[in-house]
Amino acid sequence: MTVNVEKLDNANYKITATIDKSDIDAKLDKVAKEAAKSVRVDGFRPGKVPVAVVKKMYGDKLAQDAESEAVREAMNIAYKEAGIKQEEIIGNPVFEKFEDKDDTKEMEVIVSLKPQIELGDYSDIVPQYEKPEPSEEEINAELDNVAQRYVKAKSIDEDRALQEGDIAVFDFKGFLDGEAFEGGSAENYELKIGSKQFIEGFEEQMTGMKKGEEKTITVTFPKDYQAANLAGKETQFEIKLHDIKAEVKPEIDDELAKKALAKEDATLEDLKNQAKEIAQSAKVRKDYEEELKPKILENLIEKYDFDLPKNIVEQEIDNLANQKAQTLSEEEIKEIQNSKEKLDELRESVREDAQKSVKATFIVDALAKAEEVEISDEEINQVLYYEALMSGQDPQKLIEYYTENNLIPVIKMGMIEDKLFAKLLKLED
Repeated sequence: MTVNVEKLDNANYKITATIDKSDIDAKLDKVAKEAAKSVRVDGFRPGKVPVAVVKKMYGDKLAQDAESEAVREAMNIAYKEAGIKQEEIIGNPVFEKFEDKDDTKEMEVIVSLKPQIELGDYSDIVPQYEKPEPSEEEINAELDNVAQRYVKAKSIDEDRALQEGDIAVFDFKGFLDGEAFEGGSAENYELKIGSKQFIEGFEEQMTGMKKGEEKTITVTFPKDYQAANLAGKETQFEIKLHDIKAEVKPEIDDELAKKALAKEDATLEDLKNQAKEIAQSAKVRKDYEEELKPKILENLIEKYDFDLPKNIVEQEIDNLANQKAQTLSEEEIKEIQNSKEKLDELRESVREDAQKSVKATFIVDALAKAEEVEISDEEINQVLYYEALMSGQDPQKLIEYYTENNLIPVIKMGMIEDKLFAKLLKLED
């Protein structure tokens, strides 16, 4: 066995090895003898199965094991020669060649190492930033949002017709071809006119009705409606309007503050202070996402220069290429599938972005360690739980999905990045 190691750069090594097939055959005999001790074959006592029988029965598997052992031996020789430690290796080695040559196996492997980053003074990567003061209009808008949460619907006293924004209290019964259909009726149902909660045309035809009025309207269900018996069908609804309610927003005062802040001694001034903080946080978040975060990442990429592990870059190229492919037409995708040249063009088009992404990830990881920024499993679960609530999903199922698809590390890295940048920008209170 001959092994050569070539240092491509500080993060990548090329290992070239020639393995004699006689070495592999010797290893095959060894693994076959080991297997013979434990394998069970009818007609033979445990541990007494002849090696020849074991080879015949499990030849392919044993040959693979022998080759794997020979490859491991070659790799270990290379690691020792180059002074590479196992903990320095990142990702899986990439085999560029592994083929038969007469009496030998020829292999070429790229092994990548974690970059070693000397951070030094990094204060210059952080842009100067002062939290912006929200305007009176923005504070009032937030107060209005609070008041909207305590809106109550009250019956109107005036004698007027139902209009958009009102809440109609009514009975309805639906008919298809003159027959009442299941699920098409309700009593004292409350519907906000203009909410588009019912199928198109329903709310519009109710507009103008008065309390106590009865009316029959005709509507057509959408062609893709979930109930097949109603999809695309014209139906009639008998309606009786009982009441008209209007939404009444509470006064923005001390009483509202007590409810919103859940404190008996809360005042309007307290509520305004909270509204100011919320409005300011929204402005800071917008500045962070649109300006500060991109600028810090740009500064990091420009400041530090180091060799990147090829295998990680190639993985990110695959990821970005797949994302870009999702934006292409079917015709463009077929063209890529049928042309190696087109596939290479697609991959090359995202190479620079992939390199920047990988580079930024390693720098952020190093900075997070230097700044002692960590994210706990509990924090991750809280974020996923909130996401599930906002999207109407089962939190446990969402967490399971992220875990099964190995997306938790991606979520964690994003959270670490945001927490780190917030610390550097001194956004934390």
